[in-house]
Amino acid sequence: MDPNLLLFATAAILVGGFLKGATGAGAPVVGVPILAAIFDVQLAVAVFSVLNLFSNIWHSYAYRMHRGSFRLVYGFAIAGSVGAIAGSVLLASLPTDALMASLAGIVLAYIFLRLFQPDWALDRSAGMRLVPYAGIAGGLMQGAGGISAPVSVTFLNAMRLPREEFIATISVFFVAMSIVQIPSLAYLGILTTDRSLMAMAAAVPMFLSMPLGEWAARYMSKAVFDRIILVLLAVIAVRLIWTSVG
Repeated sequence: MDPNLLLFATAAILVGGFLKGATGAGAPVVGVPILAAIFDVQLAVAVFSVLNLFSNIWHSYAYRMHRGSFRLVYGFAIAGSVGAIAGSVLLASLPTDALMASLAGIVLAYIFLRLFQPDWALDRSAGMRLVPYAGIAGGLMQGAGGISAPVSVTFLNAMRLPREEFIATISVFFVAMSIVQIPSLAYLGILTTDRSLMAMAAAVPMFLSMPLGEWAARYMSKAVFDRIILVLLAVIAVRLIWTSVG
């Protein structure tokens, strides 16, 4: 492999790990598109399915004292795991361009809503009713494209969860999906032994940068955290549009 490409991929994983440490999400947003460009989409999704499991086990344990209601945390996670199975089948068999473009539109609409009505929030009781639907949709995206954030991060951000509860909830969600997604990808021949070894190697730079992100987050106000999530969602929307028209 070209050393420059390897360096580029390592840098992407380092940046992704930093975002993961600071916000609880973001590593696949940076890493999946770059690995897909260097290798292919299936390899990128396979590698990050393993990286997501490792990093989110860490976060789910570290933030365990900040978990909210059982229904939100585990209902969201179980629904996500169901969606991830269906998404893994889609990844192996069907094009997802229309789904990507539609989700990009939803994310951009949410961003504009927050920009023009910054005080808007999804009521907690209304959000709880949407938990299974948002979970399944997020899992579907995770399985099909390696990134659930257009649904999962948008949904939890709309509920205005505090940073600690946000990370505690999203990390359990990601762990549940990874537990289902990894054997599904292995069964479909997408997660091979070679790709598993690549994920093990990629875990080193990710775990080096995650603590740096967590350290930086200690000096981050709730408003700053919220803005970072919105920027992250904007990047995701652009990436979805690029993927759907590419």
